[in-house]
Amino acid sequence: MEVEVRPAKEDEMEQFLHVASNALVMKPSSFVGMRPEFTLCAFENGKLATSYATWPLTMRFNGDGVPVAAVTTVGTLPIYRRRGYLRKITATHFKLLHEEGERPIAILWASWATIYQRYGYAVVSIQHFYNVEPQYLAFASPQSVAGSFRELGDDEFPLLVDLYRKFRAERTGYLHRGREMWNANVLAPPPVNGQLNKIVYEESGESLGYVIYTVEPTQDGGRPGPSNRLVIRDLIWLTAAAYRAIWSHFANMDVIGNIIWGRVPSDDPLPYLLLEPRMLRVTSSDGILGRIVDVERALPQRQYDEEGTLIFEIVDDDLCPWNCGRWRLEASVDKSSISLTAEEPQLVMPISTLAMLLFGHISATEAAHMGRLDVREDGALSLWDRVMRTKYKTACADIF
Repeated sequence: MEVEVRPAKEDEMEQFLHVASNALVMKPSSFVGMRPEFTLCAFENGKLATSYATWPLTMRFNGDGVPVAAVTTVGTLPIYRRRGYLRKITATHFKLLHEEGERPIAILWASWATIYQRYGYAVVSIQHFYNVEPQYLAFASPQSVAGSFRELGDDEFPLLVDLYRKFRAERTGYLHRGREMWNANVLAPPPVNGQLNKIVYEESGESLGYVIYTVEPTQDGGRPGPSNRLVIRDLIWLTAAAYRAIWSHFANMDVIGNIIWGRVPSDDPLPYLLLEPRMLRVTSSDGILGRIVDVERALPQRQYDEEGTLIFEIVDDDLCPWNCGRWRLEASVDKSSISLTAEEPQLVMPISTLAMLLFGHISATEAAHMGRLDVREDGALSLWDRVMRTKYKTACADIF
């Protein structure tokens, strides 16, 4: 048996799409725009056995844009499974990222987190899912809506981009969207018999938020009442008033049976505003997973809101051995730096825990309580909590 890990060639892309669509149970058209140079696959005796690719994207990281490798289309045909091909690809990919030095962090949406946590990934965000009827969108402290809404024309795409950029500016996890990503996600055609809607909220002529959603007919089983479903694709707000106004707008939709919003940020304010928040029927799941491929390059790229010296040790990173050792991070609001050190560490942890801290998903104190790190210096936890805190919880609104 001959096994080779390499990018797919142009004339092998049809085979790549076959493997990815078969393994992920998705149409080949779902992978529009994939290029051979983005792929890294396992071939057994010349046959493509495992598909794997990355989009070269930029992600917001507490106020800075950081280049990331967005892993996608991972799948192995059933006849080739349990042979370690994904691990071989992952190890090869991490080594390439380290040598190239451009994208020190990998991110992905996981079909099952258990697959990727074996490779040093960590769950770095939690996403909520809302399913609410318009009649329950009543606020505990009602306020009048100062502005108004209007429909967005197809020629107003630059306004969407401008509002999205302002919204994501200080957040973590949101991606820099190119036109292809807009068209593939929030602006994709609606389902059959559905309608795509784009509305913007304005006050005194200033645009302060928008919402993109579809309205779709549903099979209600003969139940009395409205049978249409509203599915939110993208909700952006620059002020608290704009956020409340958008939900007040939804409360007036008499022909809608229920409103669905997936990939809701875990710190979304709506549960704290409604008169009856349980009627959101909130469910939760893991969001994006993150992997620090190169500690030395990743940590200085993030924006820190407080200064401090963090000394830590990374242990047991077999796929990225260059991460192991003791590090000294000089975090600064202006320019941070990191270097190897012989000093005694304040904290000792695996690479997955560091990812959770870096993304601001959990605090060092929470990680210590969970047993995800060892504390070697008294008082270190409060310092780490302050330095690693992010302005918002990690969230990603796009599938990649």
